[in-house]
Amino acid sequence: MPSRLPTIKMYITAEEHAEITANAKRAGLSYSAYVKRVCLGLPTPSLEKQQFRLDLLRINADLGRLGGLFKLCLSEKGPPLEALHPQVRHVLREIEARQREMKTLISKI
Repeated sequence: MPSRLPTIKMYITAEEHAEITANAKRAGLSYSAYVKRVCLGLPTPSLEKQQFRLDLLRINADLGRLGGLFKLCLSEKGPPLEALHPQVRHVLREIEARQREMKTLISKI
């Protein structure tokens, strides 16, 4: 059964069609839903931004785990503190690496 909703026709070039299709795919929407959102001025979701957010959450969890390991290392009573310096420095380098990774992802968003 055909739809009774009004339709809008427009003429576009092949390049414009390809660009609209790519943008709709990036937004995770059908061609029709994407065009409707753009024409109505509604925001279009970005799957790339959603992936960046998930990556940031993963990095944040890594930083939390590394912080916990760092606290555990500092609370150890067994070996002298000087013997733990290489391990502590390694943990700090890992935390700094994750922070740099997080800053890179934030700048992409």
